[in-house]
Amino acid sequence: MKIVGEKINGTLSKVKKAVEERDADFIRELARRQVEAGAHWLDVNAGTAPDREPDDLIWLAQTVQEAVDAPLCLDSTNNRALEAALGVVQRTPMINSISGERFRLEGTLPLAAGRGCPVIALALDETGIPKDVEGRMRVVRIVMERTRKAGLPDASVFIDPLVAAIATSQDSGLVAWGTMRQVKAEYPEAGFAMGLSNISFGLPARTLVNQAFFTISMAEGLSLAITDPNNRAIMETLYATQAVLGQDRFCLNYTRAFRAGKIGPKPKV
Repeated sequence: MKIVGEKINGTLSKVKKAVEERDADFIRELARRQVEAGAHWLDVNAGTAPDREPDDLIWLAQTVQEAVDAPLCLDSTNNRALEAALGVVQRTPMINSISGERFRLEGTLPLAAGRGCPVIALALDETGIPKDVEGRMRVVRIVMERTRKAGLPDASVFIDPLVAAIATSQDSGLVAWGTMRQVKAEYPEAGFAMGLSNISFGLPARTLVNQAFFTISMAEGLSLAITDPNNRAIMETLYATQAVLGQDRFCLNYTRAFRAGKIGPKPKV
């Protein structure tokens, strides 16, 4: 189970301002804080206009790499920006994301496969997000056929079954988990990636819902959680669930996290 730190995202106002003003100190500190909190990968999303995004994504990638050694998850729908950033990364990045959409299969996938980059693959196509498991599996099968033809091993493909807010789509979590089960049956080597916060949009006490969703998703085989590693409640859920699922030998990670003050009662300042 790996954490992809989500906070370096130009859709967030403070990050957008930092990108526009080239505030490297702000970005470097954001990168360091996420890695220190437990992020294994750092999502990097410039979120700027297509004509300037290549330069912005290059700057973000270089700035983050000045601060941390963690691999990057290059997050963009702009293939020119992805290609530009791939030219400056120091470690093989992940690409977020491909999907069943033609421009991603024909534009983004070759970029990823040519560099041997793992990919997050969204279960959607030009028609949108299918409402049921079979509809999402139809997309997944197309994506897996294309990634195999491109030379990417199944283990480098992380399927995002996609989850909507349960406030408006009550069965959203059930459909996501059902999709994961079917993917495991057909493509046992593939992994899974999901953002944790969509499930709780529009609800009060959102972290409680995110924690419940995270726990069950881990039991269903979640590989990558795209989240804020500085959210104490989420990280507590991670350590506890890994221990309960037998994924933490002798509960060493859990007990070390407790001794380090990362979980349990907050250390007194």
